[in-house]
Amino acid sequence: MTPIAPHITAFLQQRLLIECRASENTCDSYAYAFRLLFEYASDCLKVTPSQLHLEQLDASLIVNFLSHLETGRGNGPNSRNIRLAAIKSFMHFMEYRVPTALEQIRRILAIPAKKTDTRLVRHLTVEELQSILDAPEPTNRQGIRDRAMLHLCFAAALRVSELIGLRLDDLKLQPQASVFVHGKGRRERCLPLWKQTTSALRAWLAVKGTVLAPELFVNARGEPMTRSGFEYILRKHAQTAAKRCPSLSTHRVSPHVLRHTCALTVLQATKDLRKVSLWLGHANMQTTEIYTRADPS
Repeated sequence: MTPIAPHITAFLQQRLLIECRASENTCDSYAYAFRLLFEYASDCLKVTPSQLHLEQLDASLIVNFLSHLETGRGNGPNSRNIRLAAIKSFMHFMEYRVPTALEQIRRILAIPAKKTDTRLVRHLTVEELQSILDAPEPTNRQGIRDRAMLHLCFAAALRVSELIGLRLDDLKLQPQASVFVHGKGRRERCLPLWKQTTSALRAWLAVKGTVLAPELFVNARGEPMTRSGFEYILRKHAQTAAKRCPSLSTHRVSPHVLRHTCALTVLQATKDLRKVSLWLGHANMQTTEIYTRADPS
């Protein structure tokens, strides 16, 4: 029997973090997937996670775990597939460490991902977007900060992790305004900034003051902005904007909706899917093709 504890430690701390240089978000996602798996396996096998052995994690247990995610935890196919991808990645890692388990590993790798619904991306109209960008009060520090965050999140098509992770030295306003983005999977990109976005950022820097945190955006206590903090800010201003633009009341406006809206704006302006892919920091063009279904042109 092969104790799983040293192998999962090596996979998460050595293989993912050092050899694959996976992003922090990827490492956290994989670690959470194994936390769920080990909790389920421990409950089924009546042993503690530290006592689990590789041979106990056979294909039937993995299939039952995936079913548990959907029926017991209410996860959708996408979440189920993400957990399966983490498990398969670990099993590929184990192929070279425990050759005696190759048949067991082969059966697990053969577990298919579940088909997911192909949905049109949710995005905003020009009027809806402008209503949100104009919602923050431009006469106080908090409103100026919020306006800068919203403009930058949209114009650079940022993921939340990219927005809150921006540091002051990632922003360049001279000679040409640009922002250096540390993206998903350690992919980096440098994007030019539109004039309106640059103006909003200049206004924020003028009132930001001296703070210890190196991040570009901070909260009222001078600490780095958090994911939940920005999501709250966006939700608050979307509700305010809905009074001026009633159609917003029918939308769930998330940070990713701003990202989708930017992608479609770039696609409509350039008619070039490759440029959209570069702007968004996608690893491959297939991911970007979802926008052709929203904008057939």
